[in-house]
Amino acid sequence: MNIALVTSQDTDHAVRAASPLAVRGMTVSYGQTPAIFSVDMTVRAGAMTAIVGPNGAGKSTLLKAALGVITPLAGSVTAFGEPMADMRDRIAYVPQRASVDWDFPVRVIDVVMMGMYRKLGLLGRVRGQHKTLAKNCLDRVGMADFAHRQIGQLSGGQQQRVFLARALAQEADVYVLDEPFAGVDAATEKAIIAVLKGLRDAGKTVLAVHHDLATVPDYFDDVLLLNTQVVAFGAVSETFTEDNLQAAYGGRLTTARADPESVAG
Repeated sequence: MNIALVTSQDTDHAVRAASPLAVRGMTVSYGQTPAIFSVDMTVRAGAMTAIVGPNGAGKSTLLKAALGVITPLAGSVTAFGEPMADMRDRIAYVPQRASVDWDFPVRVIDVVMMGMYRKLGLLGRVRGQHKTLAKNCLDRVGMADFAHRQIGQLSGGQQQRVFLARALAQEADVYVLDEPFAGVDAATEKAIIAVLKGLRDAGKTVLAVHHDLATVPDYFDDVLLLNTQVVAFGAVSETFTEDNLQAAYGGRLTTARADPESVAG
């Protein structure tokens, strides 16, 4: 009789293969100081996951390294069990608003259609169906009436909605957002979280850097607490605890709760 032995390595491989985004041993350094060190993260499919931690914890760096925007010193990334480079068309990325050149002369509708470049190709012809999809995506974020406005003429919250619409136009399976609620008004935050929860309810996966500790239990299913290294990772109901928050924020926890913006980063 043959007895199959299942090792922890086999189990880890199976979990990674089922994950929309799995990171192992991710290390990134700026100069001599590690921004993140040996980070493991296995994102659960069909869930909304927050990455939280104090200023300088490496939250945005982790996202960029996972997506290949920056090159890590060490680490590996898979998406749905395959190398990230082979699965980019299944992942939509919304960067921090501050990292975008908003003076570039382009209309809102054109920004959204940029999300379709993998379907169209660099020289692909834009057809009516593409314009209809772009308009539908703008409608989902409450920006349909601004389709022909220059992107630089919009408020910060409106710009964030447009970039979310661009991500929606990709019709991806995973949506990765870097501080989607930073600097937006309450109405925009409400609109964005409604769209993200709708994606989650449709079976999509959402991963976001988040700074407002007070809304984590209401907005997210899972949470990664990061401070250069992983402090804790799991379901919000089990992981988002006083002890884990103290370990992540240390003496700044009181400040973080009083003013979440003071620990964003």
